[in-house]
Amino acid sequence: MAMMRLRREDPRVVGSFRLHRRLGAGGMGVVYLGSDRRGQRVALKVIRPDLAEDQEFRSRFAREVSAARRIRGGCTARLVAADLEAERPWFATQYVPGPSLHDKVAEEGPLAAADAAAIGAALSEGLVAVHEAGVVHRDLKPSNILLSPKGPRIIDFGIAWATGASTLTHVGTAVGSPGFLAPEQVRGAAVTPATDVFSLGATLAYAAMGDSPFGHGSSEVMLYRVVHEEAQLRGVPDALAPLVRACLAKDPEERPSTLQLSMRLKEIAAREAQGGLHGQGAEGRPPAQRERVEVDRLDRAERLERLERPTGRLDDRTQRYTEAGRDRGTGASASRPEGRGGSVPRTGGSRTGGSATGGARPGSSRTGGSRGTGSRPGRPGTRTGARTSGGGLRPANPRLLRQRLTVFVLVTLIVLLGIAAVKQF
Repeated sequence: MAMMRLRREDPRVVGSFRLHRRLGAGGMGVVYLGSDRRGQRVALKVIRPDLAEDQEFRSRFAREVSAARRIRGGCTARLVAADLEAERPWFATQYVPGPSLHDKVAEEGPLAAADAAAIGAALSEGLVAVHEAGVVHRDLKPSNILLSPKGPRIIDFGIAWATGASTLTHVGTAVGSPGFLAPEQVRGAAVTPATDVFSLGATLAYAAMGDSPFGHGSSEVMLYRVVHEEAQLRGVPDALAPLVRACLAKDPEERPSTLQLSMRLKEIAAREAQGGLHGQGAEGRPPAQRERVEVDRLDRAERLERLERPTGRLDDRTQRYTEAGRDRGTGASASRPEGRGGSVPRTGGSRTGGSATGGARPGSSRTGGSRGTGSRPGRPGTRTGARTSGGGLRPANPRLLRQRLTVFVLVTLIVLLGIAAVKQF
């Protein structure tokens, strides 16, 4: 929330609170950032001096304090203190850190469907508590919703009224913000919880597409559109559009209840969040996430390609089969698996026409160098087949070759030493 320095005419102390910054100003008064003696921060609202003598504004201010006292739950800022009999009446609520929904969308753009649905679900649940207290907010809009780290909070109950009360302060004058008012407010009919549902629908549309569903214009134009024209929801995601349109029904009876709205929005938020992680792939993600996904995909493809390349090495299992086959007298026929698939030879096979039958199933034979059927694949990424170079067979087991070479050298040295000893005698 943007803060401004105190002006010369601003008070420095109100009640037991010291004021530090201006948080904003509205039609009724100014909101300050203050703190008590324990350091607890509060948002303190003071009626403007020129309105302090107006009994109507004092009554409205008293209704706001009364509404704040009656509402239970974490959907609103908790009332800390108030003085309605002061020369300039004031009240202090718990300070809610975080930007308003209006400022967040203005600075960062429209919210994703999952985020908009999650905020809408929390606000719907908050409105359930507000309406259970017998209060209708009557001015729910993006600037009256603060996005705190613990969830969205509804503020500014300055024009809140009991359920069933008239929406007119003066004859022919609607109270609220054009573009977010319900049609019954414009007509001067009684307000109900469905009135806040309409405003919440307009707020969700703004969050999802970054603009009012009734466009822009003078107050008269906006009020006319609210009553007589359908909302424009072209930028609202498909997952949210039907529910938002139901909230913006002209007839209050056709709008969902706040409880129904809360449950439905929770379902949408969960489904969209899960779909963004698993079902939509990289296309439904922000550019930075899409880039990371693409890099990970390329890395995996490169690793797979490297695994599939022939390495010229026998895996341990193939070596064991080979050595066992040679111990049983199969010789080279059991140590020459075919192809790149890493097929494991079976012992006890025969060679016909120069082809190895070690990889064939029982009862099959391989002649003329043809591949056997039923060869058992080896581990992926290893190359168990021997390759020919210059028309000759390369030994299939380099380790065994090294062992034989070592034995040959040792035997040769022993023989030479023996010959030299004999010559000395």
